Amino acid sequence: MATYTATVTVRLKRGVLDPEAETTQQALERLGFELSDLRSADRFELDLDAADADEAADRAGEMAERLLANPTIHDYDVAVAER
Repeated sequence: MATYTATVTVRLKRGVLDPEAETTQQALERLGFELSDLRSADRFELDLDAADADEAADRAGEMAERLLANPTIHDYDVAVAER
């Protein structure tokens, strides 16, 4: 078994209100930055022992489905790298 780091990025689906991103975008625009859109996201880094990268990705995806993300309002991505 090898150790992998799985990175799970969770963000709100398009169309779901994101007050944190809206407030941040307004502040950036007041500072003179022009943006067409801004979305906030949470990132989780998980260190896992797994037989291969696919198994690590599957386990991280299950964690996202069961706890880290609410599939009704969130999208998520899983990226895996060997440690």
